[in-house]
Formats: sequence, C-alpha cells, structure tokens
Amino acid sequence: MFSLEDLLGRETGGQAVGQISANLGADPGTVNSAIQMALPVILSGLANNAQSPSGAQSLDQALATDHDGGLLNNLTDFLTGGVPSPQQATRQTDGTGILGHILGTNQGTAAQEISRKTGLNIGQVANLLITLAPIVMAYLGKQKQEKNLDAGGISDLLTGQRQEMQSSGNPMIDMASRMLDSDGDGSALDDLASMAAGYFMK
Repeated sequence: MFSLEDLLGRETGGQAVGQISANLGADPGTVNSAIQMALPVILSGLANNAQSPSGAQSLDQALATDHDGGLLNNLTDFLTGGVPSPQQATRQTDGTGILGHILGTNQGTAAQEISRKTGLNIGQVANLLITLAPIVMAYLGKQKQEKNLDAGGISDLLTGQRQEMQSSGNPMIDMASRMLDSDGDGSALDDLASMAAGYFMK
C-alpha cells in the first residue's frame, strides 16, 4: 500500500492521519486504510495526465504557480481548519478543483469504491479525497523544488511511483487504471463538494 507516512515521513504522516480521522469522526485504522486506497488513485490519475507532453507541462505549471510545497510547512493549520468550501479555498487548498482536473467524472466512482471497501460513508470519503488532493500536490511541488524537476522530471517521478505501487501488488492501482481508462458519462455522485457538504449537514 501507499500511505501518508510514505509521502510525508513517519512522524508527520502519522500526525496527519490522526487529525484527518478526528475531522471525519472515524477510527484511525479505517481512515488509514482509506488513505492507502485513495493516494494511489490520485497519484495514478496524475501519472495518467502527465503521460502526454501537454499534460506534463500543465502539471508542471500548476506546481510552479500554485503548489510550491509550502502547504506542508503549515499542514497542521490546513488540517485543523477542516475542509474549506470551494468559496473559501485558495488554489493551493482547493481539493475539489484539483480532483476535478485529476479524475474528472471518475471522482464519484473512486469515492464509491473506497466507501465500499472501508465502510466509511460516501461523505466521509469525499472529504478525505478533497483533503488529500492538496497534500499530494504540495508533495509534488516540494519534490520539484528540492530536485529541480522540469515537466519531464515530474512525469518520470509519477510514473516511477505508479510502477512501484504496481510491483507491490497494490490492488487500488488496477482499480484506478480501469476507472481512468473508462469513458463514463459521469453522474450526480461525481459532485464531491455536494457529497462532502451533505455529510456535515446531517
């Protein structure tokens, strides 16, 4: 599997899981399992988008402009603030918008699959995905800064991570590949913002 500890380091990743679990009102073990399913979907979606030169260039531009990794320096503030609404979010923290670019109309499919496998309700999974997307982008932005990566370097990094997850037997990579290769027309469930808001309004 691929966890926040893999992405952020043991201490920071562990603290992030604890705070996200508190935000969702769910057991940390269950939330960690959901994170280990969600991260490969997000990363695989990014890798898929970055396969083309234009997609890689667009991602590189987004990292350079809006996601320099600074969010990771204020991760506690980001997580304790709860999931920002689309109106409150900045380009750096707009998880809904980021997921729209990465997964398109497959957002609802991903949320349903993770909900089915973990027992978290669909609203909790929606909030989890919206929370993780800016963290993943900040991680990539930090990698870009530290390793001086260009568009090709970012694409290679994502491809390498996807291959590593595939070789480890991560079942979510296969699900992500099937999902991202499908030509679905989308559905009402693809509106993660509505799904997330509905969970907290109950």
